[in-house]
Amino acid sequence: MADALSGQNSQRVVEHVQIARSRELGIDPLVLSGKRPLSTMGRRYTQDPLWLRIVLISLAAIVMGVLVVIPVINVFYEALRDGIVAYGRAIVGDPETRYSIVLTLTVAPLAVLCNVIFGIAAAWAVARFRFPGRTLVVTLIDVPLSVSPVVAGLAFVLLFGMQGFLGPWLRKQGIDILFTVPALILATTFVTLPYVARELIPVMEAIGPDEELAALSLGASGWQIFWRVTLPNIKWGLLYGIILCNARAMGEFGAVSVVSGRIPGETTTMPLQVEVLFQDFNSPAAFALASVLTLLAGVTLVLKGWVERHHAVTPHLTDQEGTDEQTQPTPKMSGSTVTV
Repeated sequence: MADALSGQNSQRVVEHVQIARSRELGIDPLVLSGKRPLSTMGRRYTQDPLWLRIVLISLAAIVMGVLVVIPVINVFYEALRDGIVAYGRAIVGDPETRYSIVLTLTVAPLAVLCNVIFGIAAAWAVARFRFPGRTLVVTLIDVPLSVSPVVAGLAFVLLFGMQGFLGPWLRKQGIDILFTVPALILATTFVTLPYVARELIPVMEAIGPDEELAALSLGASGWQIFWRVTLPNIKWGLLYGIILCNARAMGEFGAVSVVSGRIPGETTTMPLQVEVLFQDFNSPAAFALASVLTLLAGVTLVLKGWVERHHAVTPHLTDQEGTDEQTQPTPKMSGSTVTV
């Protein structure tokens, strides 16, 4: 009898505790105790209040409209206000504007190429090796993100200028860096340095070295391991980093404006040419060229979204393929080539 009363009292204590807890959380006590399914809680338990959702969505829409949508619409409105003929003439009719487009489409890919080489090498070193100063290397990769582009350009001036550290020696060798296209490539490469490396480091750490070690044990060379094992595993992260790097490179203004000298027809990229046209009170041409940069940014966003969707699908496909791994032929060596 005493045991039955004790059990009843314990059950009552548990029920009181569940009721108090459910009041704190605003949840049905029967749901909290497991006697009623969670699906019966209703919308008011599983969603924020309607007024809060309306306020947050409206606030987000207002901020995006003021900071993004309205400026973009205004750029295209001002660019096309005088008609499509005047728009085309403003872009291709001015030799300096044409040259700025060509120069931008030259500097950006070269900077991206430099960053791809550096990013793969840095990611490989950080993800595959443990060495003194590894944390310092990772920190230095992030320096361009924390340093102002103008300060970075000034650092190049102090390094390669006539009064700089390397300037006098370069002058004696007949080499000019500042106010030339190589200076634009150097500055753009520095500003966009972290994008590829930062995308590849976590990818390579997550993949691990197992497949590479397996290929090495089968006699594959270093280049074979890279092209047939490493690159296919990191291709989506690499492509994502290239897209971000290219977008940043095409829109770079601060560092490039310092090292270029803004020489018309020689070192003016598209962002610099937009400023030159705007300062010359040639607003239609400035907005026309700005619209080209906006279109390139739109293409970048489309590619970025495509890569994100494809990258999200790839792991599921890989897992599905892994279930059929027993039906795959065993890797064999043919000479110095890994074959399947």
